[in-house]
Amino acid sequence: MKQFFTVMLFAFFLASCNDSDSNKEEGKKENNHEGHTMVSYGADYCDSINSGLIAADTLKGSPHRTAMNTIAGTHVHIEYSSPGVKDRVIWGGLVAWDKVWVAGAHQATSIRFYKDVLIDGKTIPAGTYAFFAMPGKDKWTLILNRNYDQHLADDYTESEDIIRLSVEPSKNATTQRLTYVVESINEKQGVVNLLWENIKVGLPFKVI
Repeated sequence: MKQFFTVMLFAFFLASCNDSDSNKEEGKKENNHEGHTMVSYGADYCDSINSGLIAADTLKGSPHRTAMNTIAGTHVHIEYSSPGVKDRVIWGGLVAWDKVWVAGAHQATSIRFYKDVLIDGKTIPAGTYAFFAMPGKDKWTLILNRNYDQHLADDYTESEDIIRLSVEPSKNATTQRLTYVVESINEKQGVVNLLWENIKVGLPFKVI
């Protein structure tokens, strides 16, 4: 009987520790994919703001988020920081027209292709790239740059661009927090969509 109570007491202690750890992890979102784990702080908050579940965006800063999908066996993984609109003028205001923009906040937004892909007819080798953009009123220039480990566009060098692609933005439902979505177009093609404020732009790619 004494041994039984000892075992029960130990089990209760373990359960209490797990509950405590769970409370500490509140506000943290984990995703397991392709053998790695990403922890995104504020991801649930950003989704709630974008869907209207939270009326007023009071979160300071730009939380780290991830976006990913597997298209035709090719995993695409994006790491970025998510600023909010917060009653600011975004295009032509916070984000200047016709200048290289980090397409996020803080560290450069990065896109990793786990296999080679085709973008605008050019082979993009598997690897990690910085994703920059030059927003324009009628046309955007989307950029993949070899130097993905940089702060904002402080160290951006055009000579390190692997590709530049001109695309047309489209109007979209208001998105309060910058969001990336990797979507399938068909069995061989996908698109990386950037959504913020009332603009949507896409970087299309084809699996080789």
